Amino acid sequence: MLSIKKYAAIDIGSNAVRLLIANVIEQKGKPVQFKKSSLVRVPIRLGADVFMKQKISKENTERMLDTMLAFKLLMKSHKVVKYKACATSAMRESQNGKQVVGRVLKESGINIDIIGGEEEAAIIAATDLHKYIDPNKTYLYVDVGGGSTEFTVFDQGKPITSRSFKIGTVRLLNDMVVKESWIELEKWITNNVKTYEKLAVIGSGGNINKIFKISGKALGKPLTYFYLTSYYNTLQSYSYEERITELDLNQDRADVIIPALRIYLFAMKWSSAKHIYVPKIGLADGIIKSIYYDTVSSNTQ
Repeated sequence: MLSIKKYAAIDIGSNAVRLLIANVIEQKGKPVQFKKSSLVRVPIRLGADVFMKQKISKENTERMLDTMLAFKLLMKSHKVVKYKACATSAMRESQNGKQVVGRVLKESGINIDIIGGEEEAAIIAATDLHKYIDPNKTYLYVDVGGGSTEFTVFDQGKPITSRSFKIGTVRLLNDMVVKESWIELEKWITNNVKTYEKLAVIGSGGNINKIFKISGKALGKPLTYFYLTSYYNTLQSYSYEERITELDLNQDRADVIIPALRIYLFAMKWSSAKHIYVPKIGLADGIIKSIYYDTVSSNTQ
């Protein structure tokens, strides 16, 4: 007997808002399957408001409302049975974040949970990472966002320790990451990987996914530190406009991709990792899986 249900995850980040719809396939005697059905991304960039002015602007509040109303209709059209909406760094630091969440609930019916950095890291750790990692090896999982980056050390296929740092692409673009934050991150990484002889990085986030696609590598094959360094230097040699017109990057990707690469490169350097794997999973994938296993609260559509 085959059972297919649709679940949805809404990830409200500092750079973009995403709706992931996935098929959850149950078959007697077989492991449950999670298959992506649809992904919609809207680059609202809430972090540009919050990290500079501590609150979400009227314009972006209206854009959020329009987006949530559109997501509501898309979930209805797809016949989604359960969903969860999570807001991360920008919303939790915004002075009017709770008011925006209240207005979204009132006008669209979508209930948004503002989650902390540690909870965000825990949800990300619930993804299907076991499909992509060797249980006999050690990894540093790095999920780069606009407002924060979540780090998790995996050993023998299990999460050992996690930490969220307020170092993200939108913050870096606005020169809002102090030197002390980098020092603290370096110390955390070196302290938590020093007992492991050899380690690789797993990269998550839209920017590393884009770089992996550009590389032409087969899924499951890693990128090297040398390749990332070379691509980082190439990007810096182009202007913002040239990255859009000549490198074919979207305008909301062409600026944040450089600070994102800085974070990945530092993570690789400080963990002495020579390779980075890009499984193309993130917070939204973790939300879908957490809904299914009932480890987080969810809403019916």
